[in-house]
Amino acid sequence: MDIGVISVRYARALIAYAQEKKAEDTLYEELIRLTKSFRMFPHLRETLDNPILSRKEKLKLLSVAANGEQESSEVFMRFMSLVIKQHRELYIQFMCMTYLDFYRKLKHIAVGTLITAVPVDKETQEEIRNIAAAMVHAQMELETIVDPAIEGGFVFDINDYRLDASVLTQLKRIKQQFIEKNKRIV
Repeated sequence: MDIGVISVRYARALIAYAQEKKAEDTLYEELIRLTKSFRMFPHLRETLDNPILSRKEKLKLLSVAANGEQESSEVFMRFMSLVIKQHRELYIQFMCMTYLDFYRKLKHIAVGTLITAVPVDKETQEEIRNIAAAMVHAQMELETIVDPAIEGGFVFDINDYRLDASVLTQLKRIKQQFIEKNKRIV
């Protein structure tokens, strides 16, 4: 079976179950943290796929990755238990991301990323969030990233669109224009 098909089926069943239990918001927060753990620790997925670890150890590892030392929700634990029992650990990250997409569509939440060369204050972040939310007619989740490599300006991603007003991109465009102009002269 295809990874996408498996992920969609499990995520669709999970969101239906979470809605039935009225726990979709709590589960959303847990899966956001778990997804961040997968990004921060790439070996987590390989560790889960290790046949030496018992189901109980894998379940504990997922619980800690999602909630730290806090207690995981019943819905989270039952779902992860099912996934491990069915030997689908390899797909957990994709299932989580698919669930997040389904949840955001269900709750009309748009996701944005603001990349700047220097940190942006909370007031500016809130203003950007409000303007973007009004433009897309949805709630807005805004993640801010500081990346000095862009040298100035900003890069703003919202859903599938990108506004790149960084100094780095402008310099690359100018360089490309000079290269093109010089090719014609020679």
